[in-house]
Amino acid sequence: MRPLEVRDLGTTLFTRRGAMKAVDGMNLSVGAGETVALVGESGCGKSLTALSIMRLLPDPPARIVGGQVILNGRDLVALPEQAMLDIRGREIGMIFQDPMSSLNPVATVGAQIAEVLAAHTDLGRRQARARVLELLDQVGMPDAERRLDAYPHQLSGGMCQRVMIAMAIACSPSVLIADEPTTALDVTVQAQVLTLLKRLQTEAGMAMIFITHDLGVVAEIADRVVVMYAGRKVEEATVDDLFEAPLHPYTAGLIGATPVPGAERAARLADIPGVVPALNELPAGCAFAPRCKRVMDRCWKEQPALTELRPGRRVACFAAELDAA
Repeated sequence: MRPLEVRDLGTTLFTRRGAMKAVDGMNLSVGAGETVALVGESGCGKSLTALSIMRLLPDPPARIVGGQVILNGRDLVALPEQAMLDIRGREIGMIFQDPMSSLNPVATVGAQIAEVLAAHTDLGRRQARARVLELLDQVGMPDAERRLDAYPHQLSGGMCQRVMIAMAIACSPSVLIADEPTTALDVTVQAQVLTLLKRLQTEAGMAMIFITHDLGVVAEIADRVVVMYAGRKVEEATVDDLFEAPLHPYTAGLIGATPVPGAERAARLADIPGVVPALNELPAGCAFAPRCKRVMDRCWKEQPALTELRPGRRVACFAAELDAA
């Protein structure tokens, strides 16, 4: 059994403008030691999928309306909140987007990591401090013993991200969700954080969901990729298959808009016209139809189902189905 299986997950936003499907029928699984990247533009539903898995949705307006999240054999959707408090941080950890705003500015970083240990272990104060120091060393914090008593504002963005990673892995969870963990960092620090996450995953055998809009990062860290658009999964493939032969026009557009190291400076990146539609303004058929270069008449009327065209390759696109026929 895979550590995490998401089955037909649905999350709806209940607003004054009506109910809007923010995550619509999401299915994904991730195995021990495997990294599944969740990709797409801002507003596609990536972070809401992660928050749904963690049961951290702001309610109101967001609410899980269907499906299952099976973590180590238990359905998180069906569990009471008290049980989730015990599971978060112990069995499933999460690294949030902006470390500077996620950390408490008036508590030392050592105290914040120790809070995780206090919630899920019976370590004494001295033992907890030793474990915090061990964790900071593990995530490559420079001069870890001195940083233990520092406040977030005294650390760089990269150091704060290392603190967030230490908090997420403090109790050796079987699943780690990393929500755009390198977005606010410069390129050099991004590379360091990616290397760190890969090393920690290899050492612990964690399953990891890596959320990003940067396909360059995906190529570095992922085993499989799930592409999202307007709350739905539109393509799934191994990382090699996805880059070699994207099936969905949206995936092809994302890859075309990704800079290639070593490419000619004069080479012009492709773009995808338009923007991700608002959830209350989705077309009747395929949500990508207004932006698609391969749109057909039926795309405006019917929503394509996610179809497995060959083992491990799933896509929700009528044009891709025609190509495979």
